[in-house]
Amino acid sequence: MNEATLILYAIYIFVLAVFVGFEVISKVPVQLHTPLMSGTNAIHGIVMLGGMLVLAEAATPLLTWLGFAAVVLGAMNLFGGFVVTDRMLEMFKTKKPAGGKS
Repeated sequence: MNEATLILYAIYIFVLAVFVGFEVISKVPVQLHTPLMSGTNAIHGIVMLGGMLVLAEAATPLLTWLGFAAVVLGAMNLFGGFVVTDRMLEMFKTKKPAGGKS
């Protein structure tokens, strides 16, 4: 299998993943979007790991740029997931009354 065929397969897998992701997210109720998205963003560390492996084995400039883009985008999504999760958990904390005894 040559490199062009592998890239074509990767594009097919990416397009299928986009369609499956859109279908799954569109079926989830609105109340569960934030917990689902924060969890999946945290799992996005797998993409970072894959990007680092591609970057370590990169032999062509195309693979180097793809690996770099995967690591940067994966890192943004991973840390964004933690920020969203932290913000979501802040919404569920009980608030103390100001200056009074509870």
